Amino acid sequence: MEALYLDNAPIAYYIDDRANNDWVVFVHAAFVDNTMFKKQYRYFSGKYNLLAVDILGHGNSLCARKGDGIDKMSDWIYEIFRKYNISAAHFVGVSLGAVFVQDFANKYEDKVLSLACFGGYDVNDFDVEKQKSNSKAQKAMMMKALISVKWFAKANKKISAYTEEAQDEFYEINKRFKKKSFKYLAKLKDLINKYPSKRPTYPLLVGCGEHDDPTELEIVNDWAASKNCDKVILRGAGHCANMDTPDEFNVCLENFWTKNGKAAN
Repeated sequence: MEALYLDNAPIAYYIDDRANNDWVVFVHAAFVDNTMFKKQYRYFSGKYNLLAVDILGHGNSLCARKGDGIDKMSDWIYEIFRKYNISAAHFVGVSLGAVFVQDFANKYEDKVLSLACFGGYDVNDFDVEKQKSNSKAQKAMMMKALISVKWFAKANKKISAYTEEAQDEFYEINKRFKKKSFKYLAKLKDLINKYPSKRPTYPLLVGCGEHDDPTELEIVNDWAASKNCDKVILRGAGHCANMDTPDEFNVCLENFWTKNGKAAN
């Protein structure tokens, strides 16, 4: 899909609107870009209208202006909705992407048909203690990136994917990440525990791969219990489950939408 831009926003977005059906929005993990969903695009093209974005500082979203920050991602996605007259959509976020789809839902709940979050956490009920071990590991990884992005990508692929094929794919995307883009991630904290925790009015699916970090598995279990929502632990998958087990991931999403009355035509 071709990279497109709004007149007043720095993020690149990608549209496939050939289907006579609902829209699906994909938001990717940190340090990669929208191409991590290429197997989802192939599967859902023609079944659903697709919208994907590159998070600021990733992929083709590199031309930021003064004052631009990732805390504005939700507003930029909303402007894309306005441009294409998208009344509402299903949202799919993996890892960092799960943060942004939740932030969008916090601000524009009426625009959300459903939310699927993989490898993420509840941004409205963030437990600092559970994330401490992950934070230490992330800081150590970032130190590698300051020396060499390729070195960082080689280490990051083993954390982010489980299968060899997915690790190789992740590495190829990750090594394109720019060191200067780390600065945009600083505003991530502004999206955490910003809104009160509540039971969502839209269908919610939370999940991760069985080989993800044990802390993530605990987070997903607690999240599903607290929100009384759907949960899936994908076998044979790690953190980026959509890359490790794309077929199972795609069917999981489709079943979730069908269950909630949103089957593809």
